[in-house]
Order: sequence, then structure tokens, then C-alpha cells
Amino acid sequence: MPTAHLNSIRVHYEDTGSGDAPVLMIMGTGSGGQAWHLHQVPALAAAGHRVLTLTNRGIPPTDECVEGFTVMDMADDAIALIEHLGLPSTHLVGTSLGARIAAEVALGRPELTNRLVLMAAAARDDRMRLALSAAEREMQEAGIVPPPVYRAAVKALTHLSPTTLADDTTAGEWLDLFELYDGDGTAPGVRAQERMQPLPARLNAYASLRVPTKVISFADDLVTPPHFGAELASAIRGAQYEEIPACGHFGYLERPEAVNRSILTFFGTATP
Repeated sequence: MPTAHLNSIRVHYEDTGSGDAPVLMIMGTGSGGQAWHLHQVPALAAAGHRVLTLTNRGIPPTDECVEGFTVMDMADDAIALIEHLGLPSTHLVGTSLGARIAAEVALGRPELTNRLVLMAAAARDDRMRLALSAAEREMQEAGIVPPPVYRAAVKALTHLSPTTLADDTTAGEWLDLFELYDGDGTAPGVRAQERMQPLPARLNAYASLRVPTKVISFADDLVTPPHFGAELASAIRGAQYEEIPACGHFGYLERPEAVNRSILTFFGTATP
């Protein structure tokens, strides 16, 4: 497991495949870079890409930085990793919080960015998401920790598609998985990531992005509904937009073939 000392912290990453068009993949809140290795890394590597996956600060084995940090700190980590590895202009892929990080990298350092893919992405919050962030923050401050079985059920309902959950066997497997990894949701570093919410509105800033961009939304996403992605794509000159059906916030796990095909098509790489 390679580790680099960047911006005064220890940052974990993995380096898979080879090729002249490297891809840096950035995960969302509470998840490590390993999540990309289930479906996306094998497909991109097989298509001839060198694929880097970054585990953001807050998630071990990267330093947890429990004192707190910002999206810009996380973007600076990604920039530092690109420079540390001496990468040429790099494709960036981010989902959810990772999409925010990738957008900040492309905005601040466009010369490091070849193409930009933003999944489950938004550049602002609405009233309901602000209310949810406030409620979750109050629960944390009050020391309220719902039981793992409850958190697993809520996560399944909010992060997966009704199409996925319609099958009891599949739903049970997801519930077991979420409960098994529930400890990640109460870890200090994850709490530090969650304390960044709500994120600042950046729609006007992202409108000035000048790198080729594709925004991918997931049709049944309750966390970041597709209208946020469509709005973001409309604000970015020349951006492409695609909505993938029958999947929720974890669309890259629910519909990996469709997601991989969308990414590789945008990169101009044949699907293996």
C-alpha cells in the first residue's frame, strides 16, 4: 500500500495499470479509495489506463486529521499527489464529496486536468439538505448514536435504488454489508468529513471550469438528486450530462457496467 507524505500528512493511494492517460479517482464521504477497486479500477486498467485511487484525509490509513479540514485541503492533497507522482495531465473522476474535490482541482490547476468526470455531483445545497446536515450535526453534538442495524437500514433506503431493494435477497446482502462496515460511520475521521457539511455554494465558480467535463447523475439518487447534476452541467460551458437509470447514490456499485461505459466513452477509450 503506497503512502506519500503530502501537505504534512500521510496520504494513502494505490497505483494500478499503465498507460499514457492516467486517471485519479476520488471517493466521497466515509469511503476509502478501495471502493473503486470493486468495479471501476479493473475496467479502466483493462482499457489501458493507469489508475490512481486516493484515500482522502479522514479515512485510514490516510491520516484522520480529527481536528478538521476543508474541501480545499482535500483538493490540495489530490494536487500534491499528482505532482508527487510526476503525472502528466490527468483525468479526474470524483463522486459525491469526491466530485467537489475533483472540481476544485480542475478549477485551481486546470493544467493538471485532462478530462473531468463528476458523479452524484452538486454545487449547492437546498433547504432539505441543509436541514438534514443541521439535524445530523445536532445528533453528533448530543452524543446520540443510533444502533448499527438502524443506520444500515437508513443508508440502504437513502443510498440505493428501489430497483435494487425490490429483491429481498439483494436488499439483505446490502443491509449486511452496511452493518458490517458501520464502524466507519462513527470513526473520528469520518466525523471530521461530515462536519464540513453544509458545503459552500460553488455553482458560479464551477461555471468558469474550462476543462472537458462530464456530469453523471443517478436517477434514483436521494442524497444528490439528478436535478443538481443537470444544473451543474448546464452551468459549465460544453459539459456533457448523462443520467443513469435504476440506481441511487451508490450508482457506481449498483450499475457499474453503465458507469464504466460512460466514463470510458468520455475518455475516448474503447470499453474492454
